[in-house]
Amino acid sequence: MDKIVIENFSIRYSDGVESLRNISLSIPANAVTVLFGPAGGGKSTLLRAINRLNDLADVKETSGRILFNGQNILDPKVDVVELRRKIGMVFSRPVVLPMSIYQNVSYPLELMGEKRKSRLDEAVEKALKRAVLWDEVYDRLHDPATAISGGQQQRLCLARVFALEPEVIMLDEPTSALDPVSTARIEGLMHEIKEEFTIVWVPHNVQQAARMADYAAFFLQGELIEYAEGKKLFVNPKDQRTSDYVTGRFG
Repeated sequence: MDKIVIENFSIRYSDGVESLRNISLSIPANAVTVLFGPAGGGKSTLLRAINRLNDLADVKETSGRILFNGQNILDPKVDVVELRRKIGMVFSRPVVLPMSIYQNVSYPLELMGEKRKSRLDEAVEKALKRAVLWDEVYDRLHDPATAISGGQQQRLCLARVFALEPEVIMLDEPTSALDPVSTARIEGLMHEIKEEFTIVWVPHNVQQAARMADYAAFFLQGELIEYAEGKKLFVNPKDQRTSDYVTGRFG
């Protein structure tokens, strides 16, 4: 079953740059779909479009459709706050709030109107456990979030997403600033939770793309060049440009 369906999607910025051209792509539920390719290919732009973060950019025009559970999310009538609750986003560098570890997870729920301390306590613990962070911070929940390591901060950002019970988790180079141990933890976590969530991942190198991908999409200069199951695309790509990139001939 496809969770997100992108149909002939194009986006052009006000400076004349065309970031994506006629992208058509189906993202299946309960799998890790990897978007990879050289910098500037449009991968992050596509993530932002799915989360309507491009609303905040200087976009001149868009065309096509992005369907989430069958609804076109580009429709102006879509509730963007609700959309971003269902489609969570984690960025390349941890964005922790200037609050305690606990409040970093509880704050989105409080914004949505949850006031019950027992409910917040339960949600924070569940989210931190899901992000494989609870055992490391349970006894210092009221310490500043900035006091924990970079890898822990990135998992805290994941916990904040988990607290909202999303359907989709999108990750834009989430381990690019992390050490190998923290990277392995987050990669392992994504493989564990994909039965519950739909995961869209922009990796920071080809090796990570190959490790993570149930499905993989190769982007080059704003175009989708090739899309296939990960084990097929990385072993036997059909397009020469994909093969050249995967084997390190360019990029």
